[in-house]
Amino acid sequence: MAVSVPEVKAFLLATPFFGGIPDQSLDLLMSMLVECRFDTGATVVTEGEPGRSLFIVKSGRLAVSKRANAGRVIPISVLEPGDFFGEMTLIEMQNRSATVIAETPTVLYELTAQKLYACYKADIHAYVIVLQNINRELCRRLRRADNRFAGQQVHDDN
Repeated sequence: MAVSVPEVKAFLLATPFFGGIPDQSLDLLMSMLVECRFDTGATVVTEGEPGRSLFIVKSGRLAVSKRANAGRVIPISVLEPGDFFGEMTLIEMQNRSATVIAETPTVLYELTAQKLYACYKADIHAYVIVLQNINRELCRRLRRADNRFAGQQVHDDN
């Protein structure tokens, strides 16, 4: 179902993905979103599969994990309302980098690569803001990963 509910606009503007987007541009992007619902335990995306969309978490809680070389599942993070994921496949055009599973009933808004390209064609300013927002979030995630890695190195050194 397409997203057009007025209350959604305030929610989206409060997310890192849509921050700073002008009202008219937000209306365009909202018209491109598709609402997806997942039950507890449902796999939203699987590591290694092709991916051509990203998701913004409207409600619920999701677990992100990766498989180690030995096949062990390694928890990476937890996603909650306002978070987004799947952007890496749109930027680097590679397969999904992790598996995401709904821990509770979840509602997501999906934005496909095709729709993002349509945004580029229709409103280059909004497209640039979206890319800046994605890059900003990727930098935050990299800093957190760096800090976790540095913390692990301290423990290994002791």
